[in-house]
Amino acid sequence: MTVGLRLDEAVWGLLHQALQLYRDNPRATGHLRHQLARLEQPLRVAVAGPWRSGKSTVLNAIMGEEVAPIDGPDGSGIFTWYEDGPQPRATAYSGSQPPQELTVLKSATGMRVDLVGWREGELRDIVVQWPTRALRQVTLIDTPAIVGADEHGRAPVMDRVLRDADAVLYLTRDGRGTDLRVLESTRDSRVGQAAPVNVILMLSRVDETGGGRIDGLLTARQLARRQHRDPRVNALCVNLVACSGLLGLAGRVLSESDYAALAQLAQVSREELDPHLLSAERFVRAELPVRLDTEVRAALLNRLGLIGVRLATTLVRTGCDSRGKLAAELIRRSGLTELRESINRFFVDRRDTLKARSALAAVEALLQAEPGPGTGELLSAVEQILAGAHEFRELRLLAALRTTRLGFDAELAAEAQRLVGGDGVGLAARLGLEHDAPVQRLWEVAADAQWQWRNRAEDPLLRLSQRRGAQVVVRSCEGMLAELAEGGR
Repeated sequence: MTVGLRLDEAVWGLLHQALQLYRDNPRATGHLRHQLARLEQPLRVAVAGPWRSGKSTVLNAIMGEEVAPIDGPDGSGIFTWYEDGPQPRATAYSGSQPPQELTVLKSATGMRVDLVGWREGELRDIVVQWPTRALRQVTLIDTPAIVGADEHGRAPVMDRVLRDADAVLYLTRDGRGTDLRVLESTRDSRVGQAAPVNVILMLSRVDETGGGRIDGLLTARQLARRQHRDPRVNALCVNLVACSGLLGLAGRVLSESDYAALAQLAQVSREELDPHLLSAERFVRAELPVRLDTEVRAALLNRLGLIGVRLATTLVRTGCDSRGKLAAELIRRSGLTELRESINRFFVDRRDTLKARSALAAVEALLQAEPGPGTGELLSAVEQILAGAHEFRELRLLAALRTTRLGFDAELAAEAQRLVGGDGVGLAARLGLEHDAPVQRLWEVAADAQWQWRNRAEDPLLRLSQRRGAQVVVRSCEGMLAELAEGGR
């Protein structure tokens, strides 16, 4: 919601100024033209995190198909890009050979790409085209594990993640320690310090929380809400969610044969079945109270994990009497729905702002790496855009509202958050109305909100920080009224 300065126009103009400045530098001009092209491309979202944090499983759960990971030599060192395409296709990129098409092997629930013949460390990137709605607006990037962070949290993989991606879904097992230091180390530039706008932190593998109890998922979500109130965590991300990628993916690809096997297990009482679910070896190898082939048990274990099998059989006993009902309940309990809503609200809905942010970061890095006559003026222009663009002011206000440091009461803070796009950037979402509300109603609510928040912005009894926050809300309301006057909804 731009008022006054148009962020997209300002960034476009800055890139062309930089192109003129570096016109005699082919490497720099190629980099800047790449940034211009990125403004027109889908949003790039990297899925990052430490070893065994469940990145590929979460990526599959988001897409709803088993596409990642890519099998091959040293697969952990490859950046794999998943983008929409008319048909399944995979292309390998290395530093020493031309791009090469790879063989795609389709399966009932997705695909597999084998990298036979490639040597360890030879591949840099694999671009996978896959026809799915989940990739219409975003390109997902499966990144190598974050390893080797120094005492300051610097990790080489994150440097490339931040260059190539517009937003980051960062997976962590506990949301503490090294993971927070890695994220803190990324905020060492003007753009990085502007606001924590491009990171969602995700507590992963939460099906393993709570000692294996089936209510562990609820415990994990409560932990996520509590941790997000921590000022250190809140300063690094726009949201913190808990999600079991394993259960979310199981819900999305659950087959009728999977359900039939689970229903067969659910015929056994919990007291009789639970001893067989104490370990994977016992579940697969021991003699069960019902006839279920070893291969079927192993497939269930691979699909759901021990805790998932325990949860799924309980759900079948308590009313999930069809594959569709069980799949929906597994998805709901996994936290995948909340994760996808967060990605849509904080990333996809703000894709233009995030792409502009990436371009600003790229220009800033180039100006600092290759200084010369005129670079100081362009660095000042970067600062002016960051300070003046209303989109960034909204995001900074959202960050302040989440920490409660402005001092607004809960009701006012919630209203301000909604009006500046914290609950969705569409007009109806900002105004708290149904999506099909008539234009007259939208206008009335926006005008009333503008009047009320202007009074707060001019109230001498409020603290300066509160009045400035209210001014941002007023500008957002003005933008909504201007959009309505131009025929928008």
